[in-house]
Amino acid sequence: MLNFDLTDEQKEIRELAMKFARNEMMPKAMEYDEKAEMPMDILTKAWELGLVNTCIPEQFGGNGFGAVDSMVITEALAYGCLGMNTAIMANDLALLPIVIGGSDEQKERFLRPFTESYKLAAFCLTEPGNGSDAAGIKTTIKDAGDHYVVNGNKMWITNAGYADLFVVYGTYDSSLKHKGISAIVIDGKTAGIELGAKENKMGHRCSDTRAVTFNNVKVPKENLLGMLGEGWKIAMATLNHSRPMVASSAVGGAQASLDHAVKYALERVQFGTPLAKHQAIQIMIADMAMEIEASRLLVLKSAWHLDQGHPNPELSSYAKAKAADMFMSVATDAVQVFGGYGYSKEYPVEKLMRDAKLIQIYEGTSQIQRLVIAKEIFSRSQN
Repeated sequence: MLNFDLTDEQKEIRELAMKFARNEMMPKAMEYDEKAEMPMDILTKAWELGLVNTCIPEQFGGNGFGAVDSMVITEALAYGCLGMNTAIMANDLALLPIVIGGSDEQKERFLRPFTESYKLAAFCLTEPGNGSDAAGIKTTIKDAGDHYVVNGNKMWITNAGYADLFVVYGTYDSSLKHKGISAIVIDGKTAGIELGAKENKMGHRCSDTRAVTFNNVKVPKENLLGMLGEGWKIAMATLNHSRPMVASSAVGGAQASLDHAVKYALERVQFGTPLAKHQAIQIMIADMAMEIEASRLLVLKSAWHLDQGHPNPELSSYAKAKAADMFMSVATDAVQVFGGYGYSKEYPVEKLMRDAKLIQIYEGTSQIQRLVIAKEIFSRSQN
C-alpha cells in the first residue's frame, strides 16, 4: 500500500534542519556569497547537529540515516543556502564510495574520524578534459611494489582546499577504458598534492571549488577501494545515490524561490492592488508550486527505492534532470515576479537564480541524465 507520509522521526529531522536553515544559514547566505568564503562556523554547527555525513552507517559512528532521511535534510539545508549545502553534500559524495566499495576495515579507518570531529572530504572524478566523459580519465594509478603512485589533474573539485581526505578515480590501464578505472583514498596531507586557485564562480560562491594536481603521490595499497578496475562500478553506484540528493537540493532551492515570490506578491502593490491579485501572477505561482511538488515526489520515490535496496539509475536520472530543470525555471520565474527588484543583489531571488544553474551541470548535466534515461529505455525494450 502506498504511503506518502514521513515518519515522526523524519518530521522531527526536517523541523530541525529547517530551523537551522532559517536561523543559521539564511541570515548569512548573502554575506558569504559576496565574500566567496567557506562559512566554517556554520558548517561545523550543522555537523554538531548531525546534519552532515548522512551516508555513514551507524556501526561506524553515523546516525544510521536512510536515503529518504538524507533527502529530507538536504532539501531543508538547500532552502537555507545552496552554496553551504553544496559543501555539506560534497562530504557525502566523497564518503559514499567508501560506504559502497570499502571493506569494513576501510570504513572503520576512513569513516569513523568524520564522526568524531568536523572534517571535509572531496570526490575527485572530473578532469580538465573529461567531465561528462568520465570514462576517458587520464589520471593514473600505477603499482610501485608496496604502494601505488597517483599522477593526474582533477578539476571542479568541491571542498578541495579544505579536504582531509580525497577519493580519487584513475586508470591503471587506459586501454581498458572504463574497465581500467580504480578508486583510491588519499590522505589530504600526503606529499605531492597541489591545489589550484579557488574558482571565481557565478553561484554557490561560498563553497570551495578548485583544481587538484596529484604529482607522484604515494598511496598505501590498503587504500584501494575494491579491486583494480572496480572504480567505474563504484563511481556509478555512488552517483545513483548522490543524484537524488542533488535533486533534493534543487527542490529546496525552488521552494525558497517560491516562498520569496509569494511573500513579495502579497506585499507589492501595482495598479492599486497587490501582485497576488493579478491572474498572470497567480498562474505563475501555481505552475511553480505544481512543478516543485512533482519534483519532490520523484526525488522521494528514487530515495525510497534506494532504501529498499533497489538502486535505479533511470529513476535517479529522472529525479536529477527533472528537479534541476524545474529549479532553473522556478528561480527565473521568481525573479520575474520581483521585476526589477529581482535583478538586484539586495533581494534573495537573484542569488537563487545564479545558484540554480549549477544544479543543471554538476554530477551529470541535464543532457547526460537524458542519455542515461534513453539508454535504460532502449535496453529494456530490446530484452
